[in-house]
Amino acid sequence: MKQDIEQRVATYMSKGETVGLGVFAFIAVFREAVEMALFLTPFIIITPLFSFIGVTMGILAALVLAYVIFAIGVRLNIRRFFYMTAVLLILIAGGLAGYGAHEFVEYAEESGIELGWLSEIAYSLPIQQSDPLHHKGIIGSIFAVMVGYTVKAEWLRVILHVSYLLVALPAIIYKYRSVKS
Repeated sequence: MKQDIEQRVATYMSKGETVGLGVFAFIAVFREAVEMALFLTPFIIITPLFSFIGVTMGILAALVLAYVIFAIGVRLNIRRFFYMTAVLLILIAGGLAGYGAHEFVEYAEESGIELGWLSEIAYSLPIQQSDPLHHKGIIGSIFAVMVGYTVKAEWLRVILHVSYLLVALPAIIYKYRSVKS
């Protein structure tokens, strides 16, 4: 992807086609905006005021980030940037896998399906729900979304989450170390 982007930008720049470069950037950003609109639609329907506040804050943060990236963009190591975002995405995906396992355990319990020791609690941290570090608290909820943090987890959740990370993280590290830029 990096090579394709660099090749297109180099082609546009060598030909002096600033309009072509602008269109290329617009299409890349437009695609992300459409994805964001699709993800936000249910939230806008349920809580329009909070969704509007969140979208406004997100746009402001994106503008600040865009300015910072533009200001330091020349010195930005694109390979390292994509490496770090790949690791972050793997952490998020691991959290989602763990959360999916948690939801499966809840469904199994409600449906009368016996999962045995897999549905038993693997750990329970002594953190009250009013504490900001609880997975429903202000700080804990950020970690819950980003890496699947929770104060109490079943064995199936722990096994799936850790197994995913043990496979995916070394794979991405190997991939980035083996490919020379």
